[in-house]
Amino acid sequence: MRRNHGLKKRRIASGTAAILVLTVVLIHLVYAEEPAQSNQNTTVPEQKTEEPIQSNQTTTIPEQRAGESLLSNQTTTTPEQKTEEPVKPILNTAMPAQPEKNDRTGEGLITKGETLTLSRCIEIALKKNPTIVAAVNTVDVSRSRVGEARAAYYPQISATGAYSRTKASSVTSSGALIGTTARVNEYSGTVALNQNIYDFGRTSSQVDVSKYNLESSHSDLATTEDTIILNVKQAYYGVLQARRNRDVAADVIKQFQLHLDQAKGFYEVGTKAKIDLIKAEVDLSNAQLSLINAENALKIAWVTLNNAIGIPDAPEYLIEDNLSFQPYPITQEEATAKAFENRPDLKSIIAKRQAAEANISLQRSGYYPILSGSASYTKSGAELDVEPSVTSNTNAWDVGVMLTFPLFNGFLTSHQVAEAKSSLYVLRANEESLRQQIILDVRQAYLNLQAAEASISTADLAVKQAKENLDLANGRYSAGVGSPIEVSDAFATYVTAQASYTSALANYKISEANIEKAMGAR
Repeated sequence: MRRNHGLKKRRIASGTAAILVLTVVLIHLVYAEEPAQSNQNTTVPEQKTEEPIQSNQTTTIPEQRAGESLLSNQTTTTPEQKTEEPVKPILNTAMPAQPEKNDRTGEGLITKGETLTLSRCIEIALKKNPTIVAAVNTVDVSRSRVGEARAAYYPQISATGAYSRTKASSVTSSGALIGTTARVNEYSGTVALNQNIYDFGRTSSQVDVSKYNLESSHSDLATTEDTIILNVKQAYYGVLQARRNRDVAADVIKQFQLHLDQAKGFYEVGTKAKIDLIKAEVDLSNAQLSLINAENALKIAWVTLNNAIGIPDAPEYLIEDNLSFQPYPITQEEATAKAFENRPDLKSIIAKRQAAEANISLQRSGYYPILSGSASYTKSGAELDVEPSVTSNTNAWDVGVMLTFPLFNGFLTSHQVAEAKSSLYVLRANEESLRQQIILDVRQAYLNLQAAEASISTADLAVKQAKENLDLANGRYSAGVGSPIEVSDAFATYVTAQASYTSALANYKISEANIEKAMGAR
């Protein structure tokens, strides 16, 4: 008899385990394949002036049977589900790998002494800059929310298992007293399935909203990338400008050293007064001070570039000098047209506006009922742990459909629809404001580009004239007819002209970068 007891306990445990295994298999089958994501525009239904009053009524039509061990096969015909309308194609953006924590040395990306081009610096920045990493993870958040919205299309499956052991003071079987103390083992296992059949566009609208938000986050990522690219270009040209200014300051020291040697020679032979020697020494000291400032400016420029590419502790490296003038042929009308076509921030706000339009349909669905279905299978049993043992087993299943109709919820849906409409109007106004800002950005960038181009030829001519003036001043002083003040003025003019020319080249390159940013081009 005890052996039979053990067999029955094992049967109870195996029955509960079988139910749980069946549940796991069903879940695996449901989630094995995800439906293909579609990307097209969703049209918002025409707005109505009168909204129906809400209600809350539930109608349940169950069909239940007991005493069967298997769930019978049935086919339920439901109203046709709204086809999910896809959204516009989402911007494809390469996602950088997540950087290691506190990795600020760029190990593996930059080697000591390497010469980097501008494109290489931009490539590194798009991988290492933390702002890019944050934007990429924001896209991942939006992508997960699309999956969350789609979850309502799938059946919701759950499993419940229970076991209890009870000590009873008296047990009655078939009306007869069989003992004063006994133990009762009870178990039950249930697998339940709930499926949304038709919700009048509630789920499809929620999916559309999340898709548009995903598209918007992709465009925001592209905007972040454009900003990073502009920052890298500005820092890159800043280093080239600071390096050229440092080279000019070093060359001026050499020139002033030669001038000091000449002044000493003239003073020693008695052809020049001591004031010329003192003036030459002062000029050399000022030139050395200018070199210190130029060296510091160059170091700051390197720090700025390292920060722009996202590697503050990068090893020492070199960059290619491409600070030269090349015309950028484009008209203001062409630049404006490209900006309206390519600007990612404009694409982002358009996607947000489309999401707001879809949200109106989502909120309106609160006026309509929800049709859902449910099915469950339960296996339960009990065993009386006495001599002789008494057992009972029950298998039950049920299938039903439920229609939930909202009758009244305090005008909540009406206010939600009104809120969605107001949000749409806000986004429309912001879109128009951004379009006007784009026009302003393009015009300013275009005018700055034209001014920078015109200043290059003037600055180049000034350098040639200043160099000629310096040569004449040095020649006159070497011949003994010039003054040290004349030489100092000529050096100051030459240094200023060189700095202006370098600044004009850098400004033109930065103006190119600005107009490309304004157009959304790379």
